[in-house]
Amino acid sequence: ALPGTATVDPAFGLAATWIDSEHRDSAQVSGYTVVDAATVVATHVHHLMQSNAARLLGRSETQHMLDHLSKHVPKLVEELVPKLLPLAVVQRVLQNLLEEAVQLRDLRSIVETLIEHAPRVQDANELTTEVRLTLAHSIIQQIFAQQAQLEVIALEPGLESVLMQSLGGGLTSSLEPGVADFLIEAVTQAGLSQEASGVPAALLVPDRIRLALARLLRKAAPRLRVLGHREIPESKSIRISRVIGADK
Repeated sequence: ALPGTATVDPAFGLAATWIDSEHRDSAQVSGYTVVDAATVVATHVHHLMQSNAARLLGRSETQHMLDHLSKHVPKLVEELVPKLLPLAVVQRVLQNLLEEAVQLRDLRSIVETLIEHAPRVQDANELTTEVRLTLAHSIIQQIFAQQAQLEVIALEPGLESVLMQSLGGGLTSSLEPGVADFLIEAVTQAGLSQEASGVPAALLVPDRIRLALARLLRKAAPRLRVLGHREIPESKSIRISRVIGADK
């Protein structure tokens, strides 16, 4: 135990303790991670910005990003907006990505994917799925860094089957309240256990229900990353650390 004030880390939700600077050395010797106040504040602000990035991305910000890209590849942007997609759909796709903490650095690949699929798909959610597949390698790297083996949470086959039947159309409202409550509680606790052991909280599910589950779980487990099977690169192996519904 450390002399200080018990608290919760604002960015990651982990138990922490505010201590006086005179106890820094003894805390480090005891194996604690010690972070100065300024870094805590900066990390919290960064987390808040990331959590609200989708809300901050308006129509003008989306246009500004496309204008910046057009300086390097003008024909690419001209081909997309407004010939294939209205700006509002592009904005929605980018917001969908930001809501799940997917970085927009590779905007060129995002636009190229939209151009490829827009002739047959106009729905922003379906287009987001295609973009995520294009960005799959960077998404996995962002979550797991350079790890060759990805430790994930999975669903028990019976529960997975129930969810496929209920959410296959993408509507979370069709899920029975009891099942939804159990799922939210179980996945949230599993995610917290993953983080407590130093492992990213990631749930691996069938592609058809990935988006619906991500939206269902977002409020209760904002740091949880919900991944589809097709998003896992062939170069990575999977280790299932927890199975939701196995002991239900």
